[in-house]
Amino acid sequence: MTGTVEQKLGTLGVVLHEPASPVANYVGFVRTGNLLYVSGQVCLGQDGKLIAKGKCGVSVTVEQGAAAARGCAINLLAQVKAALGDLDKVARVVRLGGFVNSAPDFLDGPKVLNGASDLMVAAFGDKGRHARTTVGVASLPSDAAVEVEAIFEVA
Repeated sequence: MTGTVEQKLGTLGVVLHEPASPVANYVGFVRTGNLLYVSGQVCLGQDGKLIAKGKCGVSVTVEQGAAAARGCAINLLAQVKAALGDLDKVARVVRLGGFVNSAPDFLDGPKVLNGASDLMVAAFGDKGRHARTTVGVASLPSDAAVEVEAIFEVA
């Protein structure tokens, strides 16, 4: 049986998959007190392939970057489900930190990260509104276009 948040995601066509295993010396999430920190998730699709590869402003458009950020958000939620068993236990999305693989003159990183932010608000309503940082970077693992990390408050 799925909870309210997962049902809402289902209406958006989002199905959570098994989260990717860490590729280095870290864990996918850490809970301390009522906070859940989720490690950065690159833009892997359900098929395990990158949704967008390369630099925004060169080979990746803002729209493709936003779709990649949305994919990162889905991967974040898969980690949250693995950690808590139920997305309805999220009391608040506290913060998203976004990293955009960018050309030096690419200035639309915030528009790219809206792909992740919009999904959090669609899934959680007002509890999904969050603080956010967007940083343009020279490279990301596997040449992913986007990576997003998050902090959640849990009930």
